[in-house]
Amino acid sequence: MKADPAPMEPVLFETDAPPSGAYDALLAELRRFTTGAVGAPDNRDFAILIPHPETGEPIGGLWAQSRWGGFHIDMLVVPESLRGQGIGSRLMQAAEAEARRRGCGHMWLDTYSFQARPFYERFGFAVFGELDGPAPIYPRFFMRKILD
Repeated sequence: MKADPAPMEPVLFETDAPPSGAYDALLAELRRFTTGAVGAPDNRDFAILIPHPETGEPIGGLWAQSRWGGFHIDMLVVPESLRGQGIGSRLMQAAEAEARRRGCGHMWLDTYSFQARPFYERFGFAVFGELDGPAPIYPRFFMRKILD
Protein backbone atom coordinates (compact mmCIF):
# COMPACT_ATOMS: atom_id res chain seq x y z
CA MET A 1 0.00 0.00 0.00
CA LYS A 2 1.32 3.39 -1.04
CA ALA A 3 1.47 6.19 1.53
CA ASP A 4 -0.20 9.51 0.73
CA PRO A 5 2.36 11.97 -0.56
CA ALA A 6 3.31 14.76 1.81
CA PRO A 7 1.55 18.04 1.05
CA MET A 8 3.65 20.44 -0.97
CA GLU A 9 5.02 23.51 0.75
CA PRO A 10 3.35 26.57 -0.82
CA VAL A 11 5.52 29.08 -2.62
CA LEU A 12 5.06 32.64 -1.37
CA PHE A 13 5.47 35.33 -4.01
CA GLU A 14 6.03 38.90 -2.79
CA THR A 15 5.45 41.77 -5.19
CA ASP A 16 4.60 45.43 -5.28
CA ALA A 17 3.20 44.94 -8.77
CA PRO A 18 0.66 42.09 -8.52
CA PRO A 19 -0.50 40.52 -11.75
CA SER A 20 -3.79 41.54 -13.29
CA GLY A 21 -6.64 39.57 -11.76
CA ALA A 22 -4.80 38.67 -8.54
CA TYR A 23 -7.05 40.84 -6.35
CA ASP A 24 -10.17 39.34 -7.89
CA ALA A 25 -8.81 35.82 -7.35
CA LEU A 26 -8.19 36.47 -3.65
CA LEU A 27 -11.56 38.18 -3.25
CA ALA A 28 -13.30 35.18 -4.86
CA GLU A 29 -11.62 32.83 -2.38
CA LEU A 30 -12.56 35.08 0.55
CA ARG A 31 -16.17 35.19 -0.65
CA ARG A 32 -16.24 31.38 -0.95
CA PHE A 33 -15.11 31.11 2.68
CA THR A 34 -17.58 33.79 3.83
CA THR A 35 -20.48 32.13 2.03
CA GLY A 36 -19.68 28.84 3.75
CA ALA A 37 -19.45 30.52 7.16
CA VAL A 38 -22.37 32.99 7.17
CA GLY A 39 -24.05 32.89 3.78
CA ALA A 40 -23.47 34.88 0.65
CA PRO A 41 -22.19 38.40 1.22
CA ASP A 42 -24.54 41.08 -0.01
CA ASN A 43 -21.78 43.36 -1.31
CA ARG A 44 -23.01 45.99 -3.75
CA ASP A 45 -20.83 48.71 -5.19
CA PHE A 46 -21.99 52.29 -5.62
CA ALA A 47 -20.24 55.06 -7.53
CA ILE A 48 -20.93 58.62 -8.55
CA LEU A 49 -18.43 59.74 -11.16
CA ILE A 50 -17.41 63.21 -12.27
CA PRO A 51 -16.36 62.89 -15.92
CA HIS A 52 -13.81 65.14 -17.61
CA PRO A 53 -15.84 67.48 -19.84
CA GLU A 54 -13.80 66.67 -22.96
CA THR A 55 -12.62 63.07 -22.56
CA GLY A 56 -15.38 61.65 -20.37
CA GLU A 57 -12.74 59.93 -18.20
CA PRO A 58 -13.44 60.04 -14.46
CA ILE A 59 -11.63 62.88 -12.68
CA GLY A 60 -13.45 62.64 -9.36
CA GLY A 61 -16.44 61.28 -7.55
CA LEU A 62 -17.42 58.94 -4.75
CA TRP A 63 -16.89 55.18 -4.48
CA ALA A 64 -18.70 53.13 -1.85
CA GLN A 65 -20.00 49.66 -1.07
CA SER A 66 -22.87 48.33 1.00
CA ARG A 67 -22.40 45.11 2.92
CA TRP A 68 -24.38 43.50 5.74
CA GLY A 69 -26.35 46.61 6.60
CA GLY A 70 -23.44 49.04 6.46
CA PHE A 71 -22.38 51.52 3.80
CA HIS A 72 -18.64 52.12 3.48
CA ILE A 73 -17.40 55.20 1.65
CA ASP A 74 -14.06 54.11 0.28
CA MET A 75 -13.15 57.24 -1.62
CA LEU A 76 -14.38 60.79 -2.18
CA VAL A 77 -12.44 62.87 -4.71
CA VAL A 78 -13.29 66.38 -5.86
CA PRO A 79 -10.73 67.83 -8.27
CA GLU A 80 -9.08 70.94 -6.90
CA SER A 81 -10.52 73.07 -9.71
CA LEU A 82 -14.06 72.11 -8.63
CA ARG A 83 -13.71 72.50 -4.86
CA GLY A 84 -15.78 75.08 -2.99
CA GLN A 85 -18.80 74.65 -5.26
CA GLY A 86 -20.78 72.22 -3.09
CA ILE A 87 -19.89 69.15 -5.14
CA GLY A 88 -18.52 67.23 -2.15
CA SER A 89 -21.72 67.99 -0.26
CA ARG A 90 -23.82 66.75 -3.17
CA LEU A 91 -21.79 63.54 -3.31
CA MET A 92 -22.24 62.91 0.42
CA GLN A 93 -25.98 63.63 0.27
CA ALA A 94 -26.40 61.25 -2.66
CA ALA A 95 -24.38 58.55 -0.87
CA GLU A 96 -26.53 58.84 2.25
CA ALA A 97 -29.71 58.69 0.19
CA GLU A 98 -28.45 55.52 -1.49
CA ALA A 99 -27.43 53.98 1.86
CA ARG A 100 -30.96 54.59 3.13
CA ARG A 101 -32.49 53.12 -0.06
CA ARG A 102 -30.40 50.00 0.53
CA GLY A 103 -31.67 49.75 4.11
CA CYS A 104 -28.27 50.37 5.71
CA GLY A 105 -28.20 51.17 9.42
CA HIS A 106 -24.90 53.03 9.34
CA MET A 107 -22.28 54.60 7.09
CA TRP A 108 -18.56 54.61 7.77
CA LEU A 109 -15.32 55.91 6.28
CA ASP A 110 -11.79 56.78 7.24
CA THR A 111 -9.76 59.95 6.79
CA TYR A 112 -6.33 61.22 7.80
CA SER A 113 -5.61 64.37 9.81
CA PHE A 114 -4.60 66.31 6.68
CA GLN A 115 -7.79 65.34 4.86
CA ALA A 116 -11.45 66.04 5.55
CA ARG A 117 -12.49 65.19 9.12
CA PRO A 118 -14.33 68.54 9.68
CA PHE A 119 -16.12 68.09 6.35
CA TYR A 120 -17.46 64.67 7.36
CA GLU A 121 -18.42 65.94 10.82
CA ARG A 122 -20.70 68.49 9.13
CA PHE A 123 -22.65 65.52 7.76
CA GLY A 124 -23.07 63.91 11.18
CA PHE A 125 -20.08 61.55 11.16
CA ALA A 126 -18.27 60.97 14.46
CA VAL A 127 -14.93 59.33 15.23
CA PHE A 128 -15.20 55.77 16.55
CA GLY A 129 -11.55 54.77 16.21
CA GLU A 130 -8.15 56.30 15.68
CA LEU A 131 -4.70 55.15 14.60
CA ASP A 132 -1.79 57.28 15.70
CA GLY A 133 1.44 57.79 13.83
CA PRO A 134 3.81 60.50 12.74
CA ALA A 135 2.53 63.93 11.80
CA PRO A 136 1.53 65.44 9.46
CA ILE A 137 -0.26 62.37 8.06
CA TYR A 138 -1.58 60.81 11.24
CA PRO A 139 -3.77 60.42 13.15
CA ARG A 140 -6.08 58.39 10.93
CA PHE A 141 -9.73 58.67 11.95
CA PHE A 142 -12.41 56.02 11.47
CA MET A 143 -15.79 57.70 11.39
CA ARG A 144 -19.40 56.57 11.27
CA LYS A 145 -22.88 57.93 11.05
CA ILE A 146 -25.82 56.01 12.43
CA LEU A 147 -28.80 56.24 10.08
CA ASP A 148 -32.21 56.61 11.75
